Amino acid sequence: MKTLLKSSAVAMLAVVPAIVQADYPEKPVEFVVPWPPGDLEDIMTRMIADKFQETYSVPAAVVNKPGGGGGPFPGAVEVAMAPADGYTVGSFVIDVPMVGPYIGIPPLEGNPFEPVGIFLTYPFVLAAKGDAPYKTMEELAAFARENPVTLGHFGDVTSPARHTLAMAKALDFSFASDAAFDALDCNTLASGDVDVINTTLQLIRPCLDDLTILMADTNNRIPVLPDVPTAGEIVPELDFSTWNGLFVHEDTPQDVRDAIAAVARDVIASDAAKTLSEETGAEIYWLDAAQSEEQMSKDADTLQRIGAFLGE
Repeated sequence: MKTLLKSSAVAMLAVVPAIVQADYPEKPVEFVVPWPPGDLEDIMTRMIADKFQETYSVPAAVVNKPGGGGGPFPGAVEVAMAPADGYTVGSFVIDVPMVGPYIGIPPLEGNPFEPVGIFLTYPFVLAAKGDAPYKTMEELAAFARENPVTLGHFGDVTSPARHTLAMAKALDFSFASDAAFDALDCNTLASGDVDVINTTLQLIRPCLDDLTILMADTNNRIPVLPDVPTAGEIVPELDFSTWNGLFVHEDTPQDVRDAIAAVARDVIASDAAKTLSEETGAEIYWLDAAQSEEQMSKDADTLQRIGAFLGE
C-alpha cells in the first residue's frame, strides 16, 4: 500500500510542471506594435497573433500604438509598464532596445526588455519622386550642396533617420531641414511636404514605379530592386540594416517566452511568410533569444559608427 501511495505521489509531482506550463496563456494576449497598421512588422505580428490564438485557444490581437512623430517609444513605454507575465508582448524595431534606453525616457532606462526572437529585416530605402533632379546618392549630394533638400523620417532619434543623416555627412552635404512622420508613404512625397523620405518598401509599393530609389538601408541589395546599391556599397563604414522582433519584460518567466517563441517559429516557417518575403523583398527568418542578443551586440557597434559620423 505504501509503495502504491509513493508511486502515486511521484506521478502527481511529475505532472506539476505540465500543469504550471499550461497556465499560460489563460486570458487574452496583446501584441503591441508601436506603429500604424500596414507595414511589415504589423503584417507579420498579426500572423503571429492569429497563430497564437489558434494554438492556445485564447484571444490574441495586435494593438497599434504609434507615437505621433515620436517613433516607437511611447508604445514601448506601455509594454515596459505592463506586468511581466507575457500578456503584453512588444513587437519592436531595433530602436526600442538599442536607442530607447539612452534618450531620457525613464521607463526605458536600463532597457527593461529581453528578446524572445528577431524575425524580420526591413527593406528600408531612401526614396524621392521620379522627376527629382537626382537619381543616385552622389547626384543628391551634388544637388543638395547648392539647393535646399528636405528629409522625411520616422523620428530624430530613430536609427534609420540617424543613418541617413550620417550618410549625408559622409557624402559632404546636409539636408536643409527634416521632419518626423508616423507614416511615410506615396502621399508624403506627392504632397511636396518633403523631397526625400527614409521609409520601408512596403509603404511605397503602390507608387514604386513613379519614384526614384536612391539607396537601400540593408546589408544586401533588395531582390525586387537589384539595381539599387546598399548604403554599405556607397560608404562601407555605414553598412546598416534594421530589424523587428518580439520582446518581453526582463522578468517574464522562461516558460512564457518559450510558448510565444514556439508560435513565432511556426509562422516564420510557413508558406505565407515565404510568400510575403518574396513579394516585399523583406528578409524573414527566426533568431532565437541568444542569437538575437548576438545581433544586438553587433548593432551596437554599427550605431556607434553612425554616432561618430554625426560628431557625437
